This record gives sequence, C-alpha cells and structure tokens, in this order.
Amino acid sequence: MAASQSLKLPSLNNVEIPVHIIHTEENQIQEPAVDELDYSQRGQWLRAAVLGANDGLVSVASLMMGVSSVKEDVKAVIVVGFAGLVAGACSMAIGEFVSVCTQRDVEIAQMKREKRKGSSKSDENDEKLPNPVQAALASALAFAIGAVVPLLAAAFIRQHKVRMAAVVAVASVALVVFGVTGALLGGTPMVKSSARVLVGGWMAMGTTFGLTKLIGSDHGMQF
Repeated sequence: MAASQSLKLPSLNNVEIPVHIIHTEENQIQEPAVDELDYSQRGQWLRAAVLGANDGLVSVASLMMGVSSVKEDVKAVIVVGFAGLVAGACSMAIGEFVSVCTQRDVEIAQMKREKRKGSSKSDENDEKLPNPVQAALASALAFAIGAVVPLLAAAFIRQHKVRMAAVVAVASVALVVFGVTGALLGGTPMVKSSARVLVGGWMAMGTTFGLTKLIGSDHGMQF
C-alpha cells in the first residue's frame, strides 16, 4: 500500500512549496525470513534408523569378536553373527513397536482430555500420532543393514587374525559413516557425533573380546 504525505517547505519568496513524499512498501527493507528445517520432527524415524543400524553393527561385530577370541573356525563366527542379526532385528522391531504403541496411547488419551475441554483439533492431532508399525519396520531393517556389514567383512577371509582385523576395520569405517549420517540428518556437529559412535563401538567390541577370552581361558571351556 502506498501512502502520500505532504510536507511544506519555505521558499525564498515566502511561498510554501508542497512536497509530496510517497512511502511505499518497497522503501522498507525487510530481511526475508529464512526457512529452517525443524530437526525435532525428524526425531522419531531418525532415532529408530540410526540407533538400529548402530546397534546392529556393534552387536554383531562384538559377537563375532567374542567368538573369534576362543574359536578360529570361520563357520562358527558366521553362524553366530547371523543368529545375532536375526535375534537383534526381531528384538529391535518388537521393542520399538511396544514403545511407540505406548507413546501413541498416551497421546490419544491426552487428545481425549483436550477434546472434552474443547481445545483439541482432532484432524491435526491425528496426523501427528506416531506409527508403531512403521517405526518397528524401520528399526528391524536398520539393524539388519548394520549387522550385515561385519558379516560380509568376515565371510570371505579364512585366516583368523586377518579376519578379526578386517571386522574391526570395516566396523570402524561403518561407525564413522553412521555417525556422520546421523549428524547431517540431525543437524549436530559431525566430528563429535562420529567420535562418540566410534569410541562406543570400540569399547563394546574390546570388552566382548576380552571377557569372552578370559572366561574361555580360565575355565578351560571347549568350544
């Protein structure tokens, strides 16, 4: 909208000269609003995917390192790793399904209370409800993807020490990739996120390897 304002200026002959100043919206400089991604809206599926992949990788790699500490047979290592993949994927799916169902029930109960008070918008709230099936499938798939990485690294290597080194090396690279991916999708610092994921994975694999070797050696267990 343009607005006109009259300003009278004195002249040399004492004659007032009207000067019209036109204000327009174009004269006002406004900084365009910057649309920023709401990373909190990604929280549900991002948490399920990143945690699932990281858990699959660390769990199966740690299992394989533990078995490798007391047994050199590649078949035993692969079988244990595959069993860990299946069991872990099922566990992640069931756990995520139960967790999200509980969250959904709580939100539905809250919606009903707000509806009774007349302050609820049912259409908008229905769209925000979490999907337990989607979360469960995402967790299981992500776990399986992470678990396949150390299995593929060990499947084609016969030499025992080389196989263990390959599992640790490939798992370390994958942990860094998962950390960077999670940081990019979540808008968090990449170095900090990657370092946290990598160190945690090393601790899990080292602890499993050491304790399994200790128990197998002290008790003279035959595998």
